[in-house]
Amino acid sequence: MQALRLLVLLPLLLLAGCLATFREPIPLGESAPAHLLGAWAGNDEWGERRFLDIVRQADGRYRALAWRESADNRAQARGYDFTVARHGRRWYLSVAAPARLGGHFAFGGFELTDDDELVLYSLDIDSVGRALEEGSLRGLVVGTEEGEGVLIESTLPEVYAFLDDPANSDVFVEVARFQRSAPREPAR
Repeated sequence: MQALRLLVLLPLLLLAGCLATFREPIPLGESAPAHLLGAWAGNDEWGERRFLDIVRQADGRYRALAWRESADNRAQARGYDFTVARHGRRWYLSVAAPARLGGHFAFGGFELTDDDELVLYSLDIDSVGRALEEGSLRGLVVGTEEGEGVLIESTLPEVYAFLDDPANSDVFVEVARFQRSAPREPAR
């Protein structure tokens, strides 16, 4: 599990093999806040130093370069493409999951705080599993090289309705918190 966590940062959303995925990504079309773009540094839930550099691509997707340990390790960064959507008061993102985790798309949340922090959230697999058992979401348990995961088959509107319900406020868990690591470029 630790190796996977080191492999996938924005994909800190892809925590462990215990992963909740969707068949389709969040569709292209929505723009993230301009403040999301740029360089970030912070610690993950294990206290390891992480770095992100986020840019918008010409096709409307976003790309995060992610690496660990020190700002000097940027040459070892991995790139991850993702899409975003805002629903209600929350921002969501989806990123492709590696084949060894069943493929499909991981889903997570992010927040830009008033203190100039970027906070990343992952779906809690136990909460998602309970939602499947109770019928709040549709899906199935899938086996991966890293362990069991869940493939959510509910539509995106059904998922948003589930996430908007205050009773499900604990479905997301914080996985990393970043601070701006370089002065932000002015918006163009």
